[in-house]
Amino acid sequence: MAGTVYFALTMSLDGFVAPDSHAAGVRAMDSFKVPEKYQDDAEVQHWRSQWGELHQGTFPLRFFRENLKLGEGGDEGRDNDRARETFERTGASVMGRRMFDLGELSWPEEAPFHTPVFVVTHTEREPWERPGGTTFHFVTTGIESALDQARKAAGDRDVRIAGGGTTVLQYLNAGLVDEFSITLSPVLFGAGIRLFEGVDASRIALEPIRSEPSPHGPTHLTYAVHAR
Repeated sequence: MAGTVYFALTMSLDGFVAPDSHAAGVRAMDSFKVPEKYQDDAEVQHWRSQWGELHQGTFPLRFFRENLKLGEGGDEGRDNDRARETFERTGASVMGRRMFDLGELSWPEEAPFHTPVFVVTHTEREPWERPGGTTFHFVTTGIESALDQARKAAGDRDVRIAGGGTTVLQYLNAGLVDEFSITLSPVLFGAGIRLFEGVDASRIALEPIRSEPSPHGPTHLTYAVHAR
């Protein structure tokens, strides 16, 4: 039986999944690597500070640190269990080309997925195999084709739409998402990349599944997605 298609993202209280990226220094960044001439740029420092605040509940987790080879130790408890459960349920992932391009520059050699990943792109490229079981496949035939291939690769496990926000929204508006989780971080951005900007709300109905507050600040909200 095919698994669930889902996404799981962190969002600020005012609806943003990433800080404002219009500043020249931020646009010049390769992932989190800042060109030397922008090292002291106030807008770059503000962007990085906001990003850190958004994910303040994730970076210290033991599972996160282990999976990205950041060293031993880290926080345990329910938040750490949730991160591990998300990883273990996922048999394949789908992502947009922008997310892949940024990740290619910042992921460790042993990329943190350990399953097949299907990249939605307009540019053909041979599969890219990494140590630890991750192979990136580049799909130029659209989001449905990428999802079909991910389902086959995942077997009876779930498929995660990993990001970025534009790719997630494409799948949501196409009626291809079964469930999603939002980690609602207790920060306000005021500007940035909104997850639900352009959502076709006339076609989507949400059923609350669970709400889990965290002792570290975020609240985890999970919804089933139905056609309206």
